[in-house]
Amino acid sequence: MNKISALHIVPRIVQEASGPSYSVQRLAGALVVADVETRLHVLDPLPNKLLFQDVVSYHTVPGFWRLGLSPAMRTALCKEAAKADIVHNHSLWMMPNVYAGPAARRGKCCLVVSPRGTLSERALRRSRVLKRCMWLAGQGRVLRDAHCLHATAQHEYEDIRRLGLEAPVAIIPNGVDIPPLPAMEPDQEISDAPRKVLFLGRIHPIKGIDVLLQIWKTLEREFPCWELRIVGPDNCGYLPKMQQLATTLGLQRARFLPPAYGPDKQAAYRSADLYVLPTHSENFGLTVAEALAHAVPVVVTKGAPWSGVEREACGWWPETNEDAIHQAMRTAMAIPTDQRRAMGARGREWMRHDFSWDRIGAMMAHTYQWLLRGGTVPAWMRID
Repeated sequence: MNKISALHIVPRIVQEASGPSYSVQRLAGALVVADVETRLHVLDPLPNKLLFQDVVSYHTVPGFWRLGLSPAMRTALCKEAAKADIVHNHSLWMMPNVYAGPAARRGKCCLVVSPRGTLSERALRRSRVLKRCMWLAGQGRVLRDAHCLHATAQHEYEDIRRLGLEAPVAIIPNGVDIPPLPAMEPDQEISDAPRKVLFLGRIHPIKGIDVLLQIWKTLEREFPCWELRIVGPDNCGYLPKMQQLATTLGLQRARFLPPAYGPDKQAAYRSADLYVLPTHSENFGLTVAEALAHAVPVVVTKGAPWSGVEREACGWWPETNEDAIHQAMRTAMAIPTDQRRAMGARGREWMRHDFSWDRIGAMMAHTYQWLLRGGTVPAWMRID
């Protein structure tokens, strides 16, 4: 049986990011392990450090950086697709995501589309005019022509069906790297150092940081041995607004720290006693998986698809309102340290069992095989 060849397209990958910049590269690497020939096509510039090495990049036409207009990429993709079995497009609403359509048609390939959160109701409300134009320019046809759509969670499958898209949907989560954990020193058990609640991610309105700060005003008085750390890059000029809100609220133990990458990010998770993501909407919420992989229990709202944290007894999954988040955080902070650590250990084992990249790569490879060769429908495939 010939090895499957897959051509992957994502508009851009950025330095040390979560989201598609991380997950698409790690999926590509996992597919290679699963014996799928895989090449990733992106726009310039490339980050200094790549997580996957077989990457081809293309220049953007000056003045059209936002749209990702690149005739060179379009030509190359059509040529490359002639030698591929699968064209796999990641994300929507930029020209590389439109180029996937003609490439698959000319190469007579199976077309797989991973929207990666771009079809949620909240996402579709942003830049509506631009997205309507992109839909008419070919993005709509790419979605309608897809042989398979990929959702990372049940709610994304529902977003896909809500738009009337009828192709089979593979519900396959993102994976997460499972880092080694340092041995705990005996004096850590009795340390007087403050307990830490960590938020790590983009400082963006969708993340619910304003709600978190309002809640913290009460919690820092009730729990004097705890501090809040908000770690991440500014998006849309939102960071100064949140810093001003913290000042207005008179918060004493809420710290804003710069983005953390690589070893610094691992250190941020390792020093945390509790991770919180009070998001309004999330396609997957990779930072939740990262926190659990570091054995940190989580509080994550129902704006993210993490109902399993309650089933696996490794966190809390409250509604996306201030009272519910407040109550979940109060409960999490009040329980004994050893109970939180036991919850974190269960979360880490869950990540190891269900979210390893080897498992995710094997599931996607099986999906490709089914699309190309038929047979029994994979258990994660929805054809209704």
